[in-house]
Amino acid sequence: MKKIIFTFLIIPFLSFSQHNISGTFSPAKDYTYAFLYEATPDGANYVERAKLDSLGNFSLALDANANPGIYKIVYAIPPEENNFDLVYNGKENVNFIFSLDDGVNFTASSENKLWGSYLNSMDIVNQTISNFYTKGGKDKDAFYSIFRTLKETQASYEDLAKGKLVESFIKANKPYAPEAYEDLSTYSKNLKTNFFKNIDFNDPFLQSSSLITDRISGFVFGMSAAKDNDTYKKHIDIVANAIKSTDNKIQSPLLELLWQEFKRRENHDMANYVSNNYLLAIAKSTENKILEQQLLSYKNTSVGAVAPDFEIQTQPSLKLSELKGDKYYVLIFWSSGCGHCLKELPKVKDLMTTVSNTKVIAYGLENDATDWTNEIKNYPDFVHGIGLGKWENPLVQTFAIAATPTYFVLDASKKIIAKPYDFEGLETFFGEK
Repeated sequence: MKKIIFTFLIIPFLSFSQHNISGTFSPAKDYTYAFLYEATPDGANYVERAKLDSLGNFSLALDANANPGIYKIVYAIPPEENNFDLVYNGKENVNFIFSLDDGVNFTASSENKLWGSYLNSMDIVNQTISNFYTKGGKDKDAFYSIFRTLKETQASYEDLAKGKLVESFIKANKPYAPEAYEDLSTYSKNLKTNFFKNIDFNDPFLQSSSLITDRISGFVFGMSAAKDNDTYKKHIDIVANAIKSTDNKIQSPLLELLWQEFKRRENHDMANYVSNNYLLAIAKSTENKILEQQLLSYKNTSVGAVAPDFEIQTQPSLKLSELKGDKYYVLIFWSSGCGHCLKELPKVKDLMTTVSNTKVIAYGLENDATDWTNEIKNYPDFVHGIGLGKWENPLVQTFAIAATPTYFVLDASKKIIAKPYDFEGLETFFGEK
């Protein structure tokens, strides 16, 4: 398993007695280090790391002035996927056991044990609600009994959490509970409508944790079994409406979370829906030029968009839009100093011998022309162009190029019809034609 180091920001400290954060990772062989970060609304600040012993154990001594709040344990890369929150109240040690199968189980720390107990209790009640509706959901006496239990469980834990840091978590997680009988359709509708009702998006404590992002991601991608774009649009709109009263600097990362996830799922339509309807305007209003450029580049190079025109060659001048006579065009951004490129371009050359009415445009992103000039001699049937400046070349931003080689398949009108991840993806595309 890969290991990690990364950095963030810091907030002021108060004075408290020294405590430890310790834990056990299982199986021990899969882990080497535990990294501790103090979370803030703006990110996180690296605190310390500890090497695990042969049994997967570690212990970190907090500074005597360590601030109570949300901390994160990172145990592998990528860090955004391999971490979990813990609450440090400045009064007691924190100890846990962690495995990928069972998650995190806190064995010391009243705050974290209370939060874990609350989640387990609510899971049991929610499973009872699910079973009730799965079996038809007609028994009104059972309905009232189940939701009375839900309300009592919530109220009980809110009482136990009074004055504790996790009180914000428990109140924010308060579920919808109908006052009168509701069939499944009505309950589902009201559950969605009230999903974010109790979350204070302006609460710095909640902003420092993963609760808000987990709730938003879970709502958009897990609230409904339906995965069609119309359902996604409704979910996105509900999220946008729930956070619209907050500052744009709070809205931006939450909407970007959705944009990035739709990108990862290669759902271009929904990524652009988030951008066009919400995120792009926020990026402009906050003068976030980097995000604005990313959104525009992605939009302009999404499947279904006409590829941005550019000059492939200067002598004689040849633009992408001027290429004619072929059914498909394979646009490859590569570099003569890229090992993957030098392995894949010969495969592309061989593939093209089996494909008709297709032209390859190989555009080299280079620091200088020396190696590129020699390399292109191996591909006399390709249309070649060179962009000096390599990663500083403007086309890198225009086409949102993060690595070489990057592939685009265009139709005769230069509309992007596929964005293969690698040669195998390109081969699959033409194998299906």
